[in-house]
Amino acid sequence: MATKLSVNLNAVAMLRNRRDLPWPNVVHMGRVALQAGAHGLTVHPRPDERHTRFSDVPKLRALIDDEFPACEFNVEGYPTDDFIALVIANEPEQVTLVPDDPSQATSDHGWDFVGKGNFLRSVVSRLKEKGIRVSLFCDPDADSEMISRAKETGADRVELYTGPYGACFNDASKAEIEAEKLAMTADLAKAAGMGVNAGHDLTVANLPLLVSKIPGLAEVSIGHGLTADALEFGYGHSVERFLSALSVAQV
Repeated sequence: MATKLSVNLNAVAMLRNRRDLPWPNVVHMGRVALQAGAHGLTVHPRPDERHTRFSDVPKLRALIDDEFPACEFNVEGYPTDDFIALVIANEPEQVTLVPDDPSQATSDHGWDFVGKGNFLRSVVSRLKEKGIRVSLFCDPDADSEMISRAKETGADRVELYTGPYGACFNDASKAEIEAEKLAMTADLAKAAGMGVNAGHDLTVANLPLLVSKIPGLAEVSIGHGLTADALEFGYGHSVERFLSALSVAQV
């Protein structure tokens, strides 16, 4: 199974929000990404709406339904009542639950599946009743007990937090070590019957090693790195560059 690319539009939305103007248009850039071959779109609407707004979600849902019905919509967030109501109303193919505090600049750690297991089990159940696939943000070095507890929540997948791996952009030996940690966690998740996604600080340069270490990696969600790449190469071409990086690693 080839690894799918979901383009995270948060950085586009954050740039738009610097002015009281409708550009860059989040829906249009989502269209550009899907036209270039991306398999889906990701957004993370935080309570303060500092990048993706709640009002963006139904517009992106409509874009996929009307123009790209074979693609998927992934909505990330901490499961507040407002967030759960938003995703249930818009029926994304996947919800990725993250343990973010609202004040965090970005996601930087996975769930404590032991301490938060009962809470997550309840949330996962509500989402799966609506036919939504659920992924849980997971630390790159989670042990067998943590993965076992993640499985007990009823979630379908884990999303490996690849921030520490991405931070090794100038040190190949450290990148290899971090990639091995991710691979071991992925193996535990797959052995437990869970799918594996990955995301955070992934680039054209570091994707091949990651994907080669994790056979069967279902999906990568990429926003910041792709948007930075697009400043040089253009948004559509950057999507093609990331898809090429994925395919090279899987030959």
